[in-house]
Amino acid sequence: MESPNVVANLLGLLEVRIKRGHNLVVRDMTASDPYVVIKMGDQKLKTRVINNDINPTWDNDLIVSVKDANLPIKLTVYDYDVISKDDKMGDAEFDIKAFVEALKMPRLERHPNGTVLKRIQPSRTNCLAEESCIIWKDKQVVQELCLRLRNVATGEVEVPDINP
Repeated sequence: MESPNVVANLLGLLEVRIKRGHNLVVRDMTASDPYVVIKMGDQKLKTRVINNDINPTWDNDLIVSVKDANLPIKLTVYDYDVISKDDKMGDAEFDIKAFVEALKMPRLERHPNGTVLKRIQPSRTNCLAEESCIIWKDKQVVQELCLRLRNVATGEVEVPDINP
């Protein structure tokens, strides 16, 4: 059980769905065995490994405890290796500040289903591969992301929703 102080500092839980990867780099002879690790502060969570696939579908939901909305969520893709150290296949990060601000908007329930609350454009300062929308959907706030991996020649990871 966590101490009351840790629980008092918890802003909430955030579900991050890691959907799929696109055009990931080959790290073994002909393919890769990718998995994703997400980190926020001292938390570290990972998806399952998909064997021999540079366009994997993970469909994993990872739950992050948010203590500081100013911390980005860091995402790293690795190639699983049995004998040697796992190879890095690229990384990305995304901020949740705009998402948390949208959660705090007054009278969200008055918005029609599918209302776009905020649009975030790709830029040099973020890892977005395309526009990201924060949406009021099915009585909750969700954000859709497609992240371009850094420090690698090619690759994107689709995060179709983050939600509380």
